[in-house]
Amino acid sequence: MALRTIRTLGDPVLEKKCREVKEMTPRIKELIQDMYETMHNGEGVGLAAPQVGILKRIAVVDVTGEDPITLINPVIVEEEGEQTGDEGCLSLPGKAGQVTRPMRVVVEALNENMEKVRLEGEELLARAFCHEIDHLDGHMYIEKVEGEIHDVHYDEEEEE
Repeated sequence: MALRTIRTLGDPVLEKKCREVKEMTPRIKELIQDMYETMHNGEGVGLAAPQVGILKRIAVVDVTGEDPITLINPVIVEEEGEQTGDEGCLSLPGKAGQVTRPMRVVVEALNENMEKVRLEGEELLARAFCHEIDHLDGHMYIEKVEGEIHDVHYDEEEEE
């Protein structure tokens, strides 16, 4: 495993729509492991492949530090409710802004074994799913910020 360089705001790769993954390969398995290591090193709760310069529909999420989730070709199939809260991103370090997201989502995707999975997320997990899937479509959270983007105070809990 290896740490990968996180692309930051202004990098054109973050504005591109990612391609679907058709099959699992050793390179993709290595990418997924590197993404987990890079995400944890950056103290994030999610990371999408374009954030490390790879235009593939792959995201990793781990909101608890103990329950890693790999999403390949994810699609949100249900949304319910609403939550507004501070959201940050490893591609815009040290910044955050108020974003409204669904309170609950259901995502259909493939896991790292290319098996179909259906996952439900509420609160932070729902926010992380939406945030990472946005990255796969070439969008960043700052497009949804209500008000100003502000500096993150590191003594508070952060979200990705």
